[in-house]
Amino acid sequence: MAHLTEAQVAAFEAQGYLVVRGLFDPEEDLDPVIEEYAGVLDRLVCELYENGDIASTYDDLPFGDRLTKVYAESGKVHAQYFDFSLPQKNVQADTPMWVGPAVFRLLRNEKLLDAVESLIGPEIYSNPVQHVRLKPPEHLCPVNDAGRVQLGATPWHQDTGVVRPEADETNMLTVWFGLWDATVENGCLEVIPRSHREGLLHHCHATATMSRGFGLQIPDRLLRQGDGVVLPMKRGDVLFFHRLNCHSSLPNKSDNIRWSFDLRYNPIGQPTGRGSFPGFVARSRSNPESELRDPEEWARLWHEARSRLARSADPTYNRWKVDDPVCA
Repeated sequence: MAHLTEAQVAAFEAQGYLVVRGLFDPEEDLDPVIEEYAGVLDRLVCELYENGDIASTYDDLPFGDRLTKVYAESGKVHAQYFDFSLPQKNVQADTPMWVGPAVFRLLRNEKLLDAVESLIGPEIYSNPVQHVRLKPPEHLCPVNDAGRVQLGATPWHQDTGVVRPEADETNMLTVWFGLWDATVENGCLEVIPRSHREGLLHHCHATATMSRGFGLQIPDRLLRQGDGVVLPMKRGDVLFFHRLNCHSSLPNKSDNIRWSFDLRYNPIGQPTGRGSFPGFVARSRSNPESELRDPEEWARLWHEARSRLARSADPTYNRWKVDDPVCA
């Protein structure tokens, strides 16, 4: 059992985040996912090679170096190929994603769910706002037309700020962990303690003048950046944080990728904030028969969502306007 102690729960409630050291057994819990993703990379490399986008399959390179090499040579970060979610725009019937059984089993890991239960209760829904992040070293990452790296540091934001308003009262819990060590050099997370008590802050669409030009972000003037706490973590460590906690990631200044999962859970029956995507009952003490235990069914739900979204107009995923005067 990996239920949290009363002291850990109190620390989470006071600070808005909690790092649990060694919650996962790296070999037992994480290595199967790493092995599964090696096959995903194989398929991507073969596709790029057959299309003439890269000159070699680079089979002799370790995973991180190989990923970085094919990204750089193809001139594109192929993040969607690995993600177990869909993009927010222009979903096609063949949009790549990875919804494999090892990923599903990690979403349902009993030790993880024990800890989640300590924070949100025993009726646990796997919220579909979830991602894998394979961030290349910034000095080796392809750049966009504006000269910015295609996948860099994540800007300051709150997770409630990137979902629909119907989830404002949802007790959404974020779970973040590295498949490998997350260090200051390779871009670990940074959080602002007690920021979860300050309400939802305004989020702006990135512009070239912002400190980090990637995705929705909180303007610098609204943040207590000087109070930020950097959180290097070993693989096996897990970070839990409140939906209103302000957090970001540092740039990857190392020579290898930073590899992490960010997952979200909420009590069953509460809005996920992203209703176009499929979640599932991960644990129910009152009705265990309702739990989804079949990885093939989970994959089917995502494939079905992809087919549906490919036939319809793009849904709206957040509340913020591009031309909002607050962001000028």
